[in-house]
Amino acid sequence: MTGLAEGMANLQEIGAASQAQGRRVLSVVIPAYNEESGIQAIVRRVLAVAPALGAMGVALELLVVDDGSSDGTAELVAQYADVTLVRHPTNRGYGAALKTGFHAASGDWLAFLDADGTYPPEYLPALCQQLENGVDLAVGSRRSGSASRMPLVRQVGNLMWSSLITLLGNQRVADPASGMRVFRRAVFDRLYPLPDGLNFTPVMSTRAVHEALRVVEIPIPYDEREGASKLHVVRDGLRFLRTILWTSLSYNPVRILGGLGTIALALSAAIGLVILAMRLSGITELGPWGVASAYAAVFLGLMGVDLVALGITFNYLVALAHRRPVRQGLFERPLLRGPVHRHFWWLGLVGIGAGALLDVVSLALSLGGWPIERLWLYLLVGTMLVLLGAQAVLFWLILRVLDELSRRDALVQADIEASV
Repeated sequence: MTGLAEGMANLQEIGAASQAQGRRVLSVVIPAYNEESGIQAIVRRVLAVAPALGAMGVALELLVVDDGSSDGTAELVAQYADVTLVRHPTNRGYGAALKTGFHAASGDWLAFLDADGTYPPEYLPALCQQLENGVDLAVGSRRSGSASRMPLVRQVGNLMWSSLITLLGNQRVADPASGMRVFRRAVFDRLYPLPDGLNFTPVMSTRAVHEALRVVEIPIPYDEREGASKLHVVRDGLRFLRTILWTSLSYNPVRILGGLGTIALALSAAIGLVILAMRLSGITELGPWGVASAYAAVFLGLMGVDLVALGITFNYLVALAHRRPVRQGLFERPLLRGPVHRHFWWLGLVGIGAGALLDVVSLALSLGGWPIERLWLYLLVGTMLVLLGAQAVLFWLILRVLDELSRRDALVQADIEASV
């Protein structure tokens, strides 16, 4: 069977028959591109799992999506009457092949694994058991304790991606690039959109974490692949990094922007303290590096406030777009009896007042005869405080409006209920 429409019709009949018997259907999708050397072996291994799944009350359907192969992959798969073959006329990518398979599948549970024999289909029942226990997404993890023959360069890359997603999502993820997963069809709308390339899996992991899905990773063994790898370490690594960051920004911008802003503020404060210590020790003139450091402190301070405020602002916009509560990101443990941005107005006014006072006093001392070498630092700090304070007040006004908009539906509902 080679036509997508014909394949879907057949699978729908299979799914309807299994559901009529009160059985769950697990649809396993294998994307394949020029995998004639190993495709039959993995197909036989998946089909051999059917009895174990059946003992759990789960029916198996297997789909292979031939992604425009130029070898004999499709012909070899077509020899299996109990396997549905769906074909792309041209190569569209790993993620595109998976999405085609999911669209054609009839199961209420969906699974996928690679065609190269690296992932063990014998662990499908164990992953399905996690869904029986209420999990939304079960991931076969190559970094959770089982024997793994993953190449060293991929181990390093996977460590980087897992650390990044764990940091951005505030939830531990051990193997974000695992190509063996089982998940509920019902969570489709929360995982999509997903890319067409090899970055499909890290983006899925990133979305699952930010969507607060119930995710479990169980250890699986990992073997060497059959044939040459299609992963380009540098090119695909950079693509992984870019898509993880952009996906995280679309959910919780302040987690990234606020973190960068906090680092900038800390560096600004550190440089400022060094310059202050130099001033107190009697050094009143700065050389080229001193001037550059003073400039860097001012720049980093202003940039830090901007990044934190912009991150919080974007979080309000994301909440409005998704109609969900506003995330505070790095500031989920609120300071000062509430999220810190709600105090921007008085913090800003304090900054403006302190900076203006420092500048006025410095100007008065200068007019009274003090040399500018003794006053330049105080003038610089005063000006910086005025600018930071003005930015804080302006962002407070913006965030105040966004906060009102984010609570509009709740306020309207409260008014309606109060008038009844």
